[in-house]
Amino acid sequence: MHSERIDLYEYFGLTRPEHGEGYLNTYIQYDTCQEGIKRIRPAILVIAGGGYGAVADREKEPVALAYMNNGFNAFSLDYSIAPVKYPSQLIEACMAMAYIKENADKYYVDKDMVAAIGFSAGGHLCGMLATLNAEQVVKDALGERAKLCRPDAVVLSYAVLTSGGKAHRGSFHNLCGGNEELVKYLSLEYKVTESCPPAFIWCTADDNIVPSENSLYMAMAYKKANVPFELHVFDNGPHGLSLAQLKTALPNRPDLINTHVENWFVLSCQWLENRGLKLKVLER
Repeated sequence: MHSERIDLYEYFGLTRPEHGEGYLNTYIQYDTCQEGIKRIRPAILVIAGGGYGAVADREKEPVALAYMNNGFNAFSLDYSIAPVKYPSQLIEACMAMAYIKENADKYYVDKDMVAAIGFSAGGHLCGMLATLNAEQVVKDALGERAKLCRPDAVVLSYAVLTSGGKAHRGSFHNLCGGNEELVKYLSLEYKVTESCPPAFIWCTADDNIVPSENSLYMAMAYKKANVPFELHVFDNGPHGLSLAQLKTALPNRPDLINTHVENWFVLSCQWLENRGLKLKVLER
């Protein structure tokens, strides 16, 4: 495995906001197969949660490595959190996607097979990447490269998506400050259009931090826009399950290990493969 840390602001020649992040971590399997053969892999960008006030490591590298072990080349985004406000996070996610597609040959990936996955508030950022990648603020920051920012598929994991009655208020406060007009604008179930990438959406029915209605509203929006999606609502499990395995659980939190809910990962891999995001073996 090859790993490096990319400064996205430096790469794109932009000024980092005060207290900002904007770094991309790589988890790359290079082509080491027999002579005359070249492997081209799909890629996935991992965006951990944390309420836009922290970043949950349990939802970052372990997830990237899991997808890498299933044939992907993976990337994880260290994005800005409070006190940094919108649109920095959206621009950073767009920079990450554009960087991956612009450097597809370097990383042995297909630029048309780049997905993104987000958890909790990272799911909101992933949802913004899916729905708001053509925003004027993105075009102003990245110019023509903004055309590279749309992911080819997204996985939304117990994601913060609505700013309505079922919102996770803390995430929107950290992202928007006291700007209630912006909070309303970033309710993503109203931003889904026919140009959005397909989505795999999953949550648990009894999540008491980010209610399952967030996922249900988003699925309904995808249905209305006639964009392919798949929805899984598992009957029980707390917020923040990540892979729902021992390796991503917290000490004294056995409830974060769930042998039923952990099936979301295999289901997402199967869904992504069915969408065309799969390993290609080519002649050199």
